[in-house]
Amino acid sequence: MLSTGGRIAGERQLGWTRQLRITPLSSRAYFRAKVMTSYTLAIASMLLLYVAGATLGVRLSAPRWLEMSGLILIGLLPFAALGIALGHLLNVDSIGPVMGGTVSLLALVSGTWFPVTHGFLHDLGQWLPSYWLVQAGHTAIGGSAWGMKGWLVIAGWTVLLVGLAGFAYRRDTTRV
Repeated sequence: MLSTGGRIAGERQLGWTRQLRITPLSSRAYFRAKVMTSYTLAIASMLLLYVAGATLGVRLSAPRWLEMSGLILIGLLPFAALGIALGHLLNVDSIGPVMGGTVSLLALVSGTWFPVTHGFLHDLGQWLPSYWLVQAGHTAIGGSAWGMKGWLVIAGWTVLLVGLAGFAYRRDTTRV
């Protein structure tokens, strides 16, 4: 989902976003297209992983597959907004390292690489959307769906990052 930011930064460098501003394309349609493109790539990746898992012997009931997939897709919303924001805030040369560093830090704190079950990282991770993505994956192996805290964290970060993406887009479009 963050890779959208790299494409946006590239489009900005080439002048494509400036060209789009003189068309009747609304900001809402622009954002919708960017988010849908990100989701298309994410869904394609998920399907490939699901096929690979099924081929290697992973067996889950249909409700488990659907629950996990639904939570993952909802949990990706803040990352779509973050990708758009970074694409409008950073240039092509800096976006790669920032995205890589951001993903690495979020993975570390959220328990993607190894379980973080207690302590400061666990407490911090619960306030990040990446933690809830990991928890969504755990529903496939018997974990429970998100509680109210998970939904609030995802919703809060989504609202915050959509606001940041809107600010970054407006700031970018007011430049001469």
